[in-house]
Amino acid sequence: MSDTLALETLANSDRIDLASKWKEAFGQPPPPRISQSMMLRILASEHQWKASGENRPALVRRIAKLADRKPDSGPATSSGARLVREWNGRKHTVDVTDDGFVWNGQMYRSLSAIAREITGARWSGPRFFGVRA
Repeated sequence: MSDTLALETLANSDRIDLASKWKEAFGQPPPPRISQSMMLRILASEHQWKASGENRPALVRRIAKLADRKPDSGPATSSGARLVREWNGRKHTVDVTDDGFVWNGQMYRSLSAIAREITGARWSGPRFFGVRA
């Protein structure tokens, strides 16, 4: 049976058939409140995984190793950079210096202090401005 035909058969299955296929694939019944569409997506993913012939344990180890690395979420905050963030319709500009951060003509030691001033709430400054520290 081709992959397309198998996935089509899966897509045309009712909840009882999907529950049966779930038990066959995972060795236990599906979670009690899982939706039929979610069951279908997970079973289709499992089917595609098995059809790919990929080595699951090796891939799981690779994903875990990647997860341990720090994300590269944005530009670094190096001296001379200018950070711009719009908040509630107002544009806020922060200049990065060797001594800290300048916002509205005032020096701050951290981006978090500036984010707190802007929002009135505790924020991670680097997250607020979309940079990595």
